[in-house]
Amino acid sequence: CPPCRGFTPILIDFYNKHSEDKNFEIIFISSDNDEESFNDYYKDMSWWKLDYKERDKRNELASLCKISGIPNLILLDGDSGEIICNNAREQIQFQDKNGENFPWKGETKAKASKSCILL
Repeated sequence: CPPCRGFTPILIDFYNKHSEDKNFEIIFISSDNDEESFNDYYKDMSWWKLDYKERDKRNELASLCKISGIPNLILLDGDSGEIICNNAREQIQFQDKNGENFPWKGETKAKASKSCILL
């Protein structure tokens, strides 16, 4: 989708600049319609992924996290799995491009751990 293609380079740049000092990882979960599109889109990403064939897990996560549109980026506590920020895309793309306020605790009361995961 065009918004995804616009956001992904921003996310790649943010990840390359901050993943080590801010101690987070990203797991790419695709909404592509076929595996070939998934592989083509993922090829420029250097982070983890949920395999395309794991559609049941993808659907379960989308339901649990109440994902209604893409692109979507959710920050989870790496220890507890609790949502820290369910609008991390907004933070990276518009509000906190340099990650100064990371981990963007906001819409939930979860506490950040020493490690975080972005989905």
